[in-house]
Amino acid sequence: MQTLYPEIKPYARHELAVQSPHVLYVDESGSPDGLPVVFIHGGPGAGCDAASRRYFDPNLYRIITFDQRGCGRSTPHASLENNTTQALIADMEVIREQLGIDKWVLFGGSWGSTLALAYAQTHPQRVHGLILRGIFLCRPQEISWFYQAGASRLFPDYWEDYLAPIPADERGDLVQAFYKRLTGPDQIAQMHAAKAWSTWEGRTATLRPNPQVVDRFTDSHRALSIARIECHYFVNNAFLEQDQLLRDMPKIAHLPGVIVHGRYDVICPLDNAWALHQAWPNSELQIIRDAGHSAAETGITDALVRAADELAHRLLNLAPDEA
Repeated sequence: MQTLYPEIKPYARHELAVQSPHVLYVDESGSPDGLPVVFIHGGPGAGCDAASRRYFDPNLYRIITFDQRGCGRSTPHASLENNTTQALIADMEVIREQLGIDKWVLFGGSWGSTLALAYAQTHPQRVHGLILRGIFLCRPQEISWFYQAGASRLFPDYWEDYLAPIPADERGDLVQAFYKRLTGPDQIAQMHAAKAWSTWEGRTATLRPNPQVVDRFTDSHRALSIARIECHYFVNNAFLEQDQLLRDMPKIAHLPGVIVHGRYDVICPLDNAWALHQAWPNSELQIIRDAGHSAAETGITDALVRAADELAHRLLNLAPDEA
């Protein structure tokens, strides 16, 4: 069973000014001459952490991590201004060009899989391949399942806490009700809503209770960016057309891809990954038993590390014992 690579420090850090008012935090680690890979974090709004660079062999990969608009160490924090899927795709191109990268591997989970697919379909000539986890296609039925009705039947106790900030007469459209509070002037109500939203996500991310995952979601700084930015994207259908990502799969049909998905993923059910795999014959679908949504699940971590190792060997034409 593969585990994460040992923790490493970045060898370079950058602050890139993009569309006003946003300044992006970007760092590089691993081998400066290695195979470029970009870690695309989830949420939207979650940001990266020290574990983000640990899925990759630092002797083989040049590892790029960045915090998307409004989260992590990018500024301004939790900002919704000029924050769209198309803007994030443009940001990735700025990063790629600034760092002098011709093509890179895309590695993303949950919302990171959404953005990876959207970027690849926009710039297929800039992509070596994709490693995706916990597929989220941002379709209305997926958002409704997790935030309105569906997952609530599996976790009625946690759901009650999620509902707490919203009066009964506003529960017909919970995403809109949360959005109203998360963008309103009352900062106490805003944080109360953010904590409820993010706690619901953290509690349901793993097959078995994992306090560390919950703590990561409920940290006040991260909870606010996750809740505000996710809600902003979801009320706008993630700035995507209906079924856009599946519709446009022919644009990247030639690219290799690995899809890793927990069988008991409650946040992004397995049929998302199944639909993507059916639309992408060149992909490999790995269904991880005894796993939910989080990349911290043992089986998912193992599959992701193996996939990154194997893709590097394939693209660099290495035998396994040359790594």
